[in-house]
Order: sequence, then C-alpha cells, then structure tokens
Amino acid sequence: MTIFGRQSNGLQTGWLTLDIVVGIVACGLILVLPRHPIAGALTLAALAALSPGATPPSTVGTLTVAQRRPLKTAALVAAAGVAGHLLQYLWRPIEGHDLIWYAVLDVAVHAALLGWGQWTQARRALLDSLRERAVRAEKEQGRRVAEARTLERTRMAREMHDVLAHRLSLLATYAGALEYRPDSPPEKLAQAAGVIRAGVHQALDELREVISVLRDSEIDELPGGRPQPTFADLAALVAESRDAGTEIRYDESVHSAELLPPATGRTAYRVVQEGLTNARKHAAGQPVTLVVDGRPGESLRIEVTNPSGNGVPLTPGSGTGLVGLTERVHLAGGTLDHGQAADGRFRLQASLPWPP
Repeated sequence: MTIFGRQSNGLQTGWLTLDIVVGIVACGLILVLPRHPIAGALTLAALAALSPGATPPSTVGTLTVAQRRPLKTAALVAAAGVAGHLLQYLWRPIEGHDLIWYAVLDVAVHAALLGWGQWTQARRALLDSLRERAVRAEKEQGRRVAEARTLERTRMAREMHDVLAHRLSLLATYAGALEYRPDSPPEKLAQAAGVIRAGVHQALDELREVISVLRDSEIDELPGGRPQPTFADLAALVAESRDAGTEIRYDESVHSAELLPPATGRTAYRVVQEGLTNARKHAAGQPVTLVVDGRPGESLRIEVTNPSGNGVPLTPGSGTGLVGLTERVHLAGGTLDHGQAADGRFRLQASLPWPP
C-alpha cells in the first residue's frame, strides 16, 4: 500500500509540475498574440491538449483571432481549440463529467468566442466606416459652403458692378453737359458740379464694396445686367408675395428711409426676399410676420417669422441660401441669426449698420 501511495503522490506531483510549466509558457505566449495571432492561437491550442493550465490562454487566443481575422480562418482556429481540449479530456478525464457533455460544452464555449470576436470585428468595421463617412460629409459640407460663398460674392459683384456702371454713366452725362455748354448760367453749372461731386462720392463707396467682395475671390467676368432692387422696392416685394397667396403682416417703421445707403438697402431687400422665399418653401400657406425698423446712426433691423413647416419643403433646395445670405450680411458689416425660436416658430433676424 505504501508503494502504491508513493506512486500516486509522484504521479500527482508530475501532473502539477506539467500544469505549472504549461501555464507559464501559455501565459507568455499571450504576449505574442497581437503580432502573430494565428500561430500563437494554434500553439496555445496544442498546449491545451497537454494541460488545463493552458485553457484560459487558449480561449484568449481563439477570441483574438476571431476579432482580427475573417470568419473562415477564425473558425479553423476555433476548431483547433475544440480538438485540443477534447484530446486533453481523453488522456486526462475529469471525474463526474461525461465525454459527450464535455464535448458539447467545449463546442459551445468556442462557438461563443467565435461569435463574440466576429461581432466585435464587424462593429469596429462599422464604426470605422461611419467615421470615414462623417469625415467625407464634413469635407463635402465645407466644399459646398465655400462654393456658396463664392457664388454669393459673384452675385454681389455683379449687382454692384451694375449700380456702379449706372452711376458712372450719369456722371459722364453731367460732365458732357458741362463740356458742351460752358455758357450755361452759373447756378446751372454749380448744380451740375454738385451732382457730379455727390455722384463721385457714391461711386467711390460702391467701388469700395466691390473691392471688399472680390478681396477673397477673383472673378474673371462681370456680365452686365439691369440694376438690382433696393429698399424702396420692399413694398412691391411684399405685394408680390401677397398676390402669390402668402398672408403677410408687414410692420415698417423706418425713419428717414431716403437716407439709407443703397448697398444697405439692397442687402435688406435680399434678406426679406430670402425670408419670404423660405417661408413659402417650408411653411406654405402659413402666415408670415415681417418687421422692419431703424433710423440713421443706429441700425436697420429686419425680422421675418413664420410657423415651422411639416419638414417637407414645397420645392427642393440646396440648403445654401442662408449660407450665402449670411456671407452677404457679414460683408455688409451686419449680423444675421436664424433658427427655431422658443415658441416653435422659425425666426430670421438681421441687423445692418446705418451710419448717420
């Protein structure tokens, strides 16, 4: 009995020594998995066939391969892990556990590791794809905004070119009259000279605005066209929208409107035009409130409000109208704010400088 007991204790000591050595080697192989996942996982599966000490590192290897390699490769590595653990049971069976149930548990665990790793890999790929799409969308939006600003500068340059050409033609007319009628009465000559002086100042102001618009973008051609609407045409614009079926409450309290600079009047006209256009597109049939007030030395304030639409615009748009309008107002030295108000209505507000 003593001899058999010594043999049993020696066998247990040998198994324990093997488990410790295999466990240490298997834990060391975990460090190799990030660089060589397949070779490391297969080696761990082979060690798992020798000792249970390699079982936890072997499952880590299977999971690592499932997270980093295609399904076919990961399935083969998982099958190797299943085979290694079955061999471990065959030559080192566990008391109280049937081979069939052990095999079912072995396959279930490795299948779960395979599914978990593939899900993690798919999720990572999806997040990378969404991140890449977000970056592309941001670049595309930046490009669209830059194009909208360039187009708006082009339109503004064309408008100011028309006005400047119109004013210079008037100056040429008065100068020609002075040249060909030097015998006119002094009061007529003085009046014509005053008109020319005032026209030159206005032309210089218009030229400064053209330069400010073209400072950041070059335009090769400036095709001619008729002069653009001004602040005095706001009433006609409102009447036109009313004739089109839009209910508009127009509250205008502008003091000394005739002193408003032409460029500021054109910008104000465009702000109101864009506000009414957006109201017709996004809230068709809804009433619109337009408030315009201001005085020299302060500012010209414009507010367009309308109920929010149902999310379906009447006509499709590029979404860059307000971008260009913001650029126009900023170039004019003003501010523009738009968005959903606390009462649920859409509000477009602009403030333009009005020198005394």
